[in-house]
Amino acid sequence: MKKTIIIKTGDTFPDIIKACGDFEEMIASGLRISRDKLRVVNVTAHEALPDIDQINGVVISGSHAMVTQELDWSLALEAWIRKLISAGIPLLGICFGHQLIAKALGGVVDYHPRGIEIGTTDVTCLAECANDPLFKDLPPSFKAHVIHSQSVIQLPPSAVLLAKNEFEPHHGFRIGTAAWGVQFHPEADVAVTRGYIENLSEDVLSSGQDPGQLIDHLEETPHASLLLKTFGEIVMHP
Repeated sequence: MKKTIIIKTGDTFPDIIKACGDFEEMIASGLRISRDKLRVVNVTAHEALPDIDQINGVVISGSHAMVTQELDWSLALEAWIRKLISAGIPLLGICFGHQLIAKALGGVVDYHPRGIEIGTTDVTCLAECANDPLFKDLPPSFKAHVIHSQSVIQLPPSAVLLAKNEFEPHHGFRIGTAAWGVQFHPEADVAVTRGYIENLSEDVLSSGQDPGQLIDHLEETPHASLLLKTFGEIVMHP
């Protein structure tokens, strides 16, 4: 039986794991695919990437690593991404995964010139979302949780831009018919995002933001969370 693969590209902070689970558990919950049809591959532990003919969809998680580090497992994942897209296998990259898809297809990733974007933010859908299989049911603007210092500075030539906000011009894009990247975190909730603000408080302060104020403005993000459920449906009912 073909499985949906969650590519684990690192671990979240220990206190968040204890309270909310790790990246792969958050993603699995959001996909709403039965666990027997899911498989987690931990590439940071150098677990082998599965053959293309064994899978029906892939989600690449966020990471505390940086795409620009070009770690060995990250470079191997880039080559595999190109194979997935050529084969038309549904693919969703979240944060680090979003950036890695862009880099694999010729985009540019680097540190955002304004520092860290973190907390609950507004994301705007562009006109191209109307006919996009993943974004079509989202409202023109929606709330999303964000936690990132690096960004896709330049999209790949083949990318269709789908979503943005004032801070981040490339919050969502599509490559071909079945590969997407989202800079925001559809798997995260208020508890997870609060945990990141607390763990990264020094970085938040150094970027000129108030951690307490960011925490006060956190809110749940049901529309952003819908993306994972929709992606699960795309995978299971192509």
